[in-house]
Amino acid sequence: MLETKNAILILASSSPRRQELLREAGILFEVDPARVNEELRAGEPPLIYACRLAAEKAQAVSRRHPQRWVLGADTIVVIDGEILGKPRNAEEAERMLRLLSGRAHEVTTAVSLAAPGQNAETRSRTTQVWFRTLSDDEIRNYVAGGEPMDKAGAYAIQGGAARWADRIEGEYTNVVGLPLTLVTEMLRKNGLLK
Repeated sequence: MLETKNAILILASSSPRRQELLREAGILFEVDPARVNEELRAGEPPLIYACRLAAEKAQAVSRRHPQRWVLGADTIVVIDGEILGKPRNAEEAERMLRLLSGRAHEVTTAVSLAAPGQNAETRSRTTQVWFRTLSDDEIRNYVAGGEPMDKAGAYAIQGGAARWADRIEGEYTNVVGLPLTLVTEMLRKNGLLK
């Protein structure tokens, strides 16, 4: 766990991207990653899936720290109703990027804020992203570099995939992995930020 003096919450995620976003926003936090089963349930709609996982992450860490505020999050990439999670191997990463090539897709991040001794509040944001058409070489080289392997949809908008996004409608930080406007709104509402 990262110890941060005067931390106002615990982030239930080991994601360096989420940690960086919170630091850049000036939010003091500690890290205690949640370990939950991220398997999609049969017939579960994408938004329900993301919200369920965010809430389960927040609640799992809240049980370990019952007197603290806990923030859980889950980001999914959806195209044609299919959730593109983290690729299991290079072939799956290439398949995902071919699906996204030359098309629009949705990135949804659900965030769940668990208050001490109370149920978690879970909300979400969705951003539309358009990728230009990608060549087979671009896809292979990107995957060979390893960046897609721990990212939903097999890409990092703040990394090598930045050059592919023709257009974004919605919050950029949501695509990175944490919608800061939503998070700060939730923290302010609960008196954790001014």
